[in-house]
Amino acid sequence: MPDFSLFQSKKDENINIPKVSQTGSQTISEILTPPALEIESNYLRLGDLYVKTFCIISYPRYLTTGWFSPIINIDQTVDVSIFVEPIDTAVALKKLRRKVAQVEAQLMEKEEKGTVRDPVLETAYLDLENLRDALQQAREKLFEVGVYICIYTSNLKELEILEQKVINFLEGKMIYIKPALFQQDKGLESCLPLNIDRLGVHSTLNSSPVATFFPFISLDLTSDEGILYGINRHNNSLVIFDRFSLENGNMVIFAKAGGGKSYFSKLEILRSLMMGIDVIVIDPEKEYAHLAEVVGGSFINISLTSEHHINPFDLPPSRPDESSAEILKSNILNLMGLLKVMLGDLTSEEVGILDRALAETYASRDITPDSDFSKLIPPLMEDLQAVLESMEGGASLADRLYKFTRGTFAGFLNQPTNIDIDNRLVVFGIRDLEDELRPVAMYMVLNFIWNLIRSQLKKRILVVDEAWWMMKYPAGADFLFGLVKRCRKYFMGVTTITQDVEDFIRSPQGKPIITNSALQLLLKQSPASIDGIGETFNLTEAEKQLLLEANVGEGIFFAGAKHVAIKIIASYTEDQIVTTNPSQLLEIEKAKKIFDDSLK
Repeated sequence: MPDFSLFQSKKDENINIPKVSQTGSQTISEILTPPALEIESNYLRLGDLYVKTFCIISYPRYLTTGWFSPIINIDQTVDVSIFVEPIDTAVALKKLRRKVAQVEAQLMEKEEKGTVRDPVLETAYLDLENLRDALQQAREKLFEVGVYICIYTSNLKELEILEQKVINFLEGKMIYIKPALFQQDKGLESCLPLNIDRLGVHSTLNSSPVATFFPFISLDLTSDEGILYGINRHNNSLVIFDRFSLENGNMVIFAKAGGGKSYFSKLEILRSLMMGIDVIVIDPEKEYAHLAEVVGGSFINISLTSEHHINPFDLPPSRPDESSAEILKSNILNLMGLLKVMLGDLTSEEVGILDRALAETYASRDITPDSDFSKLIPPLMEDLQAVLESMEGGASLADRLYKFTRGTFAGFLNQPTNIDIDNRLVVFGIRDLEDELRPVAMYMVLNFIWNLIRSQLKKRILVVDEAWWMMKYPAGADFLFGLVKRCRKYFMGVTTITQDVEDFIRSPQGKPIITNSALQLLLKQSPASIDGIGETFNLTEAEKQLLLEANVGEGIFFAGAKHVAIKIIASYTEDQIVTTNPSQLLEIEKAKKIFDDSLK
């Protein structure tokens, strides 16, 4: 046990200060003892540190749970000691009875004199009576509570700044403190882990307010498995988490433009690949192309002039637990959703015509519910148009399909599939498409990915960036929601990213997608959208303010029932791979060009 006797005042006659030997071997207490201790009236100098102790002297009428968390989680060196001593209930009731009689006498005296009523006195009387009832019924107990806060800094200026910070924290909650004047040595001893209360500055509190001191709220999301998501801003611990350890592996990411959405997503992809997880990305802005190139992934460019093509009529390989009829029916339903996105609003009559036409289109290639279509060539969009032209009432639908088969968009949807997706990271880029075709492409690619997922069970992450493109269309929103709901059965987690938060939340499928995502990340938000975000995620005013004032890459990370303030951190190498900062990208391109020129 170290000897802390040097912390006592020299004026204490009963204290013997040991002499530290200058030569020879040293004891443990001599090693632990600071080189010098200077005691001033309102602070101590302990070696190279300046130390100041405060005691809480006044509390408000009510204390809420977590009121002490700003002190516990402050980003400075602080020690806190709480001494709780029970008071005998019989003694407490006797004192309360006397106190109630005094207050009641004062109230009667004021009433007899006809003076103006005193609300403070009346409230005190009611509180005393309620406390007496609670003690009598054993619902509460009384305690003597002493709370001491000891702060440490390297100089006096920092000591004053930290002192004001602590005072502002507590006075904002109507809790008042004072320094242990001329008792700083005793204050330091009281804050050491010795269970000795040398100050004796106590307040009488009942069980309910005492319970608000505990537990100390300093949440962490550090687990033994998973990937590093960032730093916990509350206590600087690491946020390490396995998204597949929750009830589902889905995640939503909301932030304003430039808030760090894609940066975080690419960082998670990079670290997930190292953990053996396959990743598929729908990239509307070609932001993931560099990442795919660096890690040896596949970048599939979807555009009107691209050499890569996907046929929406492709059928997935059948699984042992699925029949051919089920696969065909599921794909016809998905094609119906795609056609709704392509053609816009459809009447019930047109929906019926299309349903029949799709079945006949497949039948034209001998693909029926009873056939083995694993080796058959699927039809194309032009085959559907031909079937519609020959059907009664299908001519107008065939005309509307013309631009996708022989018109402007013919090269986009009317070609056999020729892409290879046998890779750990596959990125589908749709930046070069017209805005009108983006939701169509996202739907088509998602359907293609869904067929792939169903055919082979494997741990995967699907990233849908700028998901609001799909959420604008009811059919697209329905498909994305269905994917989020069903993907858990196939060991996949869907990451939904958007900057258009208001439109996403207003969509009928927006909130269900959020509630079906066990992980949520909120980064920097705009004042226009913060109220909607706050209502959706039940944020406090302090949390909303945190999102408004957050820097790039800072926000709130939700994992199940826990949530922490997070700061996203990348190593230098990771930053060079995932950055989306234009100036950094130009520097990287410049360095790459210089390197290539040097090789020549």
